[in-house]
Amino acid sequence: MPINILMPALSPTMEKGNLAKWLKKEGDKVKSGDVIAEIETDKATMEVEAVDEGTIAKILVPEGTQDVPVNDIIAVLAGDGEDVKSAGASAGAAKPAAEAAPAPKPAAPASAAAPAAAPAPQPAAAPAPQAASPAPQAAPASQANGHARTFSSPLARRLAKEAGIDLARITGTGPHGRVVARDVAEAKSGKGLKAPAAAPGAPPAIAPSMSDKQILALYEPGSYEIVPHDGMRRTIAQRLTAAVQTIPTFYLTIDCEIGKLLAAREEINASAPKDKEKKPLYKLSVNDFVIKAMAVALQKIPNCNVSWTEGGMLKHKHSDIGVAVAMPGGLITPIIRQAETKTLSTISNEMKDFAARARARKLKPDEYQGGTTAVSNLGMYGISHFTAVINPPHATILAVGTSEERPVVRGGKIEIAQMMSVTLSCDHRAIDGALGAELIGAFKQLIENPVMMMV
Repeated sequence: MPINILMPALSPTMEKGNLAKWLKKEGDKVKSGDVIAEIETDKATMEVEAVDEGTIAKILVPEGTQDVPVNDIIAVLAGDGEDVKSAGASAGAAKPAAEAAPAPKPAAPASAAAPAAAPAPQPAAAPAPQAASPAPQAAPASQANGHARTFSSPLARRLAKEAGIDLARITGTGPHGRVVARDVAEAKSGKGLKAPAAAPGAPPAIAPSMSDKQILALYEPGSYEIVPHDGMRRTIAQRLTAAVQTIPTFYLTIDCEIGKLLAAREEINASAPKDKEKKPLYKLSVNDFVIKAMAVALQKIPNCNVSWTEGGMLKHKHSDIGVAVAMPGGLITPIIRQAETKTLSTISNEMKDFAARARARKLKPDEYQGGTTAVSNLGMYGISHFTAVINPPHATILAVGTSEERPVVRGGKIEIAQMMSVTLSCDHRAIDGALGAELIGAFKQLIENPVMMMV
């Protein structure tokens, strides 16, 4: 009997993915563990391994297809002794959902095992207003089933996917309100787009101050280019918008004198052992000290090492520090696990590896999902002070500014010291003001006296 190969869920919150590349073709034999395809999520490119042995009889989803729902059939495998042509022929009758279904089916729900990530609800089409008339009015076909289903042609669906446009936002001009190719072309230029509507049961979204149409009307046609949002940018927008709207946040800023830290860093780097090519085995950055100090501070103030859930507070045993890394099109936060137990050189080398693989979109989901807090450092850009948005399920995030010489007063005299400002964002549901002050105070003590991180 043919074996269906399904679109895998590569993370607890994954609902759709892009089938970037097939590494096997129809007729190829595969065994368990063979890498058969590459799948792109919003954050990374992952390899998919076969779990059964057999011959690939039919590929149903071609490479380059975007937004393939989790658990959709992407290929069919003929088992040992099974006729490959027959298996492929029977599979051909069942086209992938993206082409066969009259409308995109609802995305698979996120795993209940992940309190971490709660992506914002997917936009759905709003029901059309009823016209005042003595005779009943027929609803447009795009909304006739009452479940925000949008009817569209196969070509329109493909074009909308390529453009990264939600079909539910496109005004259909085909028969009975069906979305056709010309509607997608209009939507690409910003015409005929409807504002996203909240999913049933979801809290009402805050309406934008201006619609897409109103914004585009302010600019001369041809004076701009519309770049559709990719999956990463949409996910960042959804998660951080949800964070701002649902997390009551307060901010604590403190100045840290880091003269001792800079001296220690210089001394440690100068004495770093060399490899066979005479290159140092590690080179510490200020951010490595920040990560370690935050990890130790959370152990000193364990009531801040928490995550809020509606059912109760998660009190974490270890300090798993997410570190914001800029990458093309967005950012990602790889996590230094159990950072309080690791040496500065280990943290430094892990971060270099994470940063390189993050920019190549090669991180695994377990390397960037979860964590107990995060650090965002813009000091290398000359930013002296900023506030960062909490990334759920974290209850805190530390924003780190640049190191710079500033005048300070000591014993009634003005002196010059190397200073760095940091701002702690706190989820007030989980952390009160005094408790947050204890955490940032513990951080300041450690960062100003780095030897205490080793005790």
